[in-house]
Amino acid sequence: MPTSTTDWLLDAKAASTAISPNRQEVYSFDLAGRPISWFSQGKAYKRSLASNVFGRKTIGGKRRRWQLSNAEALIQFERVLSWAKALRETQPENSISGRLEHILAWTPESLLAERERFNAVYQPISILPPDQYQVVVLQATFGCSWNRCTFCNFYQNRPFSTKSPEAFAQHVRGVAELLGPAENLRRSIFLADGNALILANHKLKPLIQIAKKQFPGRDIYGFVDVFSGEKKPVQDWTQLHELGLRRVYIGLETGHDPLLEWMNKPGSQEQALNFIYSLKHAGLQVSIIIMVGAGGDVFAKAHEEDTLKLIAQLPLVKGDIIYLSPFVEHPESLYAQKAAEISMRQLTEAERDAQFLTFREGIHQSKTTARVALYHIQEFIY
Repeated sequence: MPTSTTDWLLDAKAASTAISPNRQEVYSFDLAGRPISWFSQGKAYKRSLASNVFGRKTIGGKRRRWQLSNAEALIQFERVLSWAKALRETQPENSISGRLEHILAWTPESLLAERERFNAVYQPISILPPDQYQVVVLQATFGCSWNRCTFCNFYQNRPFSTKSPEAFAQHVRGVAELLGPAENLRRSIFLADGNALILANHKLKPLIQIAKKQFPGRDIYGFVDVFSGEKKPVQDWTQLHELGLRRVYIGLETGHDPLLEWMNKPGSQEQALNFIYSLKHAGLQVSIIIMVGAGGDVFAKAHEEDTLKLIAQLPLVKGDIIYLSPFVEHPESLYAQKAAEISMRQLTEAERDAQFLTFREGIHQSKTTARVALYHIQEFIY
């Protein structure tokens, strides 16, 4: 139980509330009163919309992240709420009294029960780009239309499906009810799932209209892949841009065609180059994702050389993003089986760090004005 204090720092932002009883504790809440993130006892915590709680701490210069059990989450929720109670007791007439009542309407148990509400609205959300963690995710599709890349387990056992306008409208209403006033914290829309933007425009247009009617004033973002996205003409991408699409995210993985083929991912360096030129011609921002360490020791050098060669040719500018994502091998994946068959060794952490630096330095030398950023898929949270 926290001790009473009068040295509170209170911050009522337009879309969130923060309280800090001392320099070691900071707690933030959405406008529905639910915890968003907090810093306590030298550790940072985040709560997802599904009330999963993740802890993070830097140890030896490396960020370590873990998911808390339900019992651990309840303890954290109790700690967060206890500080809110202490604020009301020590400063009954404080500057955030109205918001504090929303916070104290929750109990640890009711916060954990938000998971049931989340699961009633959403099918599992596997992954998002790092700059899209605080968005309104709307699932126009579910799964991935290809779903045969050997390295990917995001959409296993999930047949690709598309929502009808009626089903999508019901889903959108459910998301709005789940978010409540906390929707103010989420300033854009991510059209999920794995490659929802491959849908024909005559199917996408009504879905986008439904989304923007419920959540007005927000730009649209989404994943797309080279091998299906390039089938759309530039005019279609221009139309989507006019409808509010602002940036597309492409898992290029590598610029080395033999590695793409080995991982069973369709597309090629030439197709990627042509596709991204089309997207830029349509006025869209682009984010590409490169897997650092993919292909292990067998493909390492060619992966580096051909990927940097491709990036140097891409028309990426300020506003675009190049994500460097450390590759994670799943032991039961087809990728792991194929790697064992050819005695491929995964890169060590040090070797992967070295490859990351090679990519980063090579990208800077290409003089692109696109932003280069780290993408840890383990840190995904929604």
